[in-house]
Amino acid sequence: MFLVRLDLQFFAGEKTEKATPKKRQESRKKGQVAKSADVNTAILLLASFSILLTFGGFILDKTLDVFRHSFTKYMLVNPTEQSVQEIFVELSLDAAIILAPILLATLIAGVAANMMQVGFLFSTEAIQMKLSKLDPIQGFKRIYSIRALVEMLKSILKIVFVGVVTFAVIWMHLEDILLLSQKSIGSAIIVLSKLTVQMGLWAGGALLFLSFLDYLYQRFDFEKNLRMSKQDIKDEYKKTEGDPLIKSKIKQKQREMAMSRMMQDVPKADVIITNPTHYAIALKYDESKMDAPYVVAKGVDFVAQKIKEIAKANEIITIENRPLARALYSQAEIGDAVPEEFFKAVAEILAYVYRLKEKI
Repeated sequence: MFLVRLDLQFFAGEKTEKATPKKRQESRKKGQVAKSADVNTAILLLASFSILLTFGGFILDKTLDVFRHSFTKYMLVNPTEQSVQEIFVELSLDAAIILAPILLATLIAGVAANMMQVGFLFSTEAIQMKLSKLDPIQGFKRIYSIRALVEMLKSILKIVFVGVVTFAVIWMHLEDILLLSQKSIGSAIIVLSKLTVQMGLWAGGALLFLSFLDYLYQRFDFEKNLRMSKQDIKDEYKKTEGDPLIKSKIKQKQREMAMSRMMQDVPKADVIITNPTHYAIALKYDESKMDAPYVVAKGVDFVAQKIKEIAKANEIITIENRPLARALYSQAEIGDAVPEEFFKAVAEILAYVYRLKEKI
């Protein structure tokens, strides 16, 4: 029996269940999401070299203009504090214009890459200072772990894959590279620029393919780490819905309070209609409250006996009418008026009760 209980505890603690929506929401608030950094790198690389491919001519012309302007104007000016400041401002503006397309493209690509993977998410949890991160034992475990081994294999695979792709691009343009010595400096720069952009685009495409596989792995690893045990799900349910034992005690207490209030209203009743042993319905007629008689209290078995005892102690007349008692119990709640189809029967009983009270 001990071994059976031990096995049950083991399996209850094993994380085999999918994470609940609440667990996923809490994890997301902490910034823990399935995300691949390689996706960001690949998209940034592709965006940067795409801009160079599109605006390469503009960037080259603008850069050459800055050099020409610098050598023809600034070299002839005697440097003063004011002239140096003007030169610095002018060159800064030129550099900003040259770099603007690349910086804007990388900014948009970076935001888009994150939005594609995790949507809009802002969390300061990841950058908070935690002393546990300084624990050398935990750091050693992170270095020598399965995840670290996977990351090392991924890095080797990226180096090999991207290296092969870039080498293939160089090999396809080997003839142009060998002829660079016969070209002018300007023509050689253009050839090398085009070759660099092509290598960047091909490398970005290769990295994007690898990053897609890495994203699938990161998602799998995230889901595995997010798994919960059956006990975790039970504990979460208790926190959100409340402990069933406590909830049952609260409901029992509420029933007891409702019963106590009901019993306090029994002495106000005009008549008690009984089964006679199993059902008891206390009725009252008050023109100021309701046009028809209404139910003050009702109950079966033990509660019915209690109602009859209170009625007897307060000298309230009890009338036996089995069909009416059953019907009123099932069709009228405490505080409700007597249903219309029972008006005649109840009116006759109340008339009889009032006549008895007058005689008394």
